Amino acid sequence: MLLAMPLGAQNKKAMATIYDYKALNNKGIEVDFSQYEGKVLMIVNTASKCGFTPQYDGLEALYKKYQDQGLVIVGFPCDQFAHQEPGSDEEIAEFCRLNHGVTFPLMSKIEVNGDGAHPIYKYLKSAAKGTFGSAIKWNFTKFLISRDGKTVKRYAPTVTPEKMEKDIQEML
Repeated sequence: MLLAMPLGAQNKKAMATIYDYKALNNKGIEVDFSQYEGKVLMIVNTASKCGFTPQYDGLEALYKKYQDQGLVIVGFPCDQFAHQEPGSDEEIAEFCRLNHGVTFPLMSKIEVNGDGAHPIYKYLKSAAKGTFGSAIKWNFTKFLISRDGKTVKRYAPTVTPEKMEKDIQEML
């Protein structure tokens, strides 16, 4: 016997947004992404010992420039690429603060690929596939999410935060 899903459940599943997810911040506190509803979100997987690590400076500059207009940048440290994020959540936060003046939210270290990929990254990868499939290829892959949570744009690690500014302005 085939059981049908209630119509509301089908619609909710089909219309999932980033606001349906939760994650732990770097202090171990659960963050409900519904608190960012109505904001433009940039989500980026980060690493402290990567050739792209200087992008923290550009990310922080954009955050300071546009946070009052509704931009929120959220960093998800990840150690899946050449062991470039070996530190603890506390060590990562201190490195980011001392070396790059980071004030935007940092989450607890996660995986972005494979069976252990965080649900937020499973969602992001399905919402905006990359050039060669959905897998995250390296640190500092960036996702820009519109205020309604429905439009998700994906940027390669080589795209600097500064090159995203026009898209950010259009979403704001």
